[in-house]
Amino acid sequence: MRTHFPHRMMGLLALLICVAASALSAEVFTVVIDPGHGGKDPGALGTLVREKDVVLDVGLRLGKGIRQKHPDVKIIYTRDTDVFIPLQNRANIANKAKADLFISIHADWAPNKTAKGASTFTLGQNRSKENLEIAKRENSVILLEEDYQQRYEGFDPNSAESYIMFQFMQDNYMNQSIHFASTLQQRFIANGRADRGVRQDVFLVLRNTSMPSVLVELGFLTNPEEERFLSSQSGRQKLANSILDAFTAFKTEYDQKNGLKNENGSQATSTQADPSGLVYRVQTMLSPSALPTRDSRFKGIKMDHYVEKGYYKYTVGAFSSFHRANEKRKELSKQFPDAFVVSFLNGERIPVNEARKRTNEQ
Repeated sequence: MRTHFPHRMMGLLALLICVAASALSAEVFTVVIDPGHGGKDPGALGTLVREKDVVLDVGLRLGKGIRQKHPDVKIIYTRDTDVFIPLQNRANIANKAKADLFISIHADWAPNKTAKGASTFTLGQNRSKENLEIAKRENSVILLEEDYQQRYEGFDPNSAESYIMFQFMQDNYMNQSIHFASTLQQRFIANGRADRGVRQDVFLVLRNTSMPSVLVELGFLTNPEEERFLSSQSGRQKLANSILDAFTAFKTEYDQKNGLKNENGSQATSTQADPSGLVYRVQTMLSPSALPTRDSRFKGIKMDHYVEKGYYKYTVGAFSSFHRANEKRKELSKQFPDAFVVSFLNGERIPVNEARKRTNEQ
């Protein structure tokens, strides 16, 4: 490994921080969907399908779902046809667009034909030999690029030593990336997929992206059962729907933190009921996925929602005191017997007892 590598990486990190700062000013929420491989790079090969074809179809289905559910979101594909796109170019597309989220979609391969399940990776140090092998496989695509040694500054995708340099890097978006990855895994589980968890490793396609970024492995083409699922129209749609649900949760939280309106035109949950940022609400119900604005389960009542642990939790009102919120709870109890009061401080949920101390309501 070259001795000047860490110095170069520090320069790269400084550049990414500058790009990240400019991205904060973007007015339109932008998501970049990155179907892996393509063109001369088929990716993992099953007996029925190729990785590049599966992930392109799922990526396009995801984009269609986002367009229908979130018409205000700008969608950019790194590829929407069967073409080869270098890894660095994929990151450049996302950075140039000042994207708010980057989703790279892949399908897995393993010598063990029984291996199965979906996993989601974020950038970080490899935690196991298995993770390292997956990273090597996904990064090896750079060997198809003529100038990869110059473009990636001597990085060797097959050398464990090349991965050590990443101990010098810090990802400003790590927490957001992990949070999105965790939400996505929960959606996979809810839709019946085997859970291989959230993992961290060094993926070049994530290295240069200056926004929350994940790499999704949908399942194993080397597992006959999973390959059939990945080959089917229904299987691909379920996978796209899982990612869409996770995206909706991420977008909702983004809107809440930035004081934006949610889909029904009302203020997101981060609305503050008093100058201290403390607000009480009445939680009426929860759902594993987002519900339509006029869903019959709302019983004609206008509701906001927040997302917690992968669930959509619906609330009514915004009150500056527990007493007023509790009166509303009593009013709603005939329609929603399980309703209860929840409290938020600056958009973050806190225990009601702590909130009551702040408002001197013991």
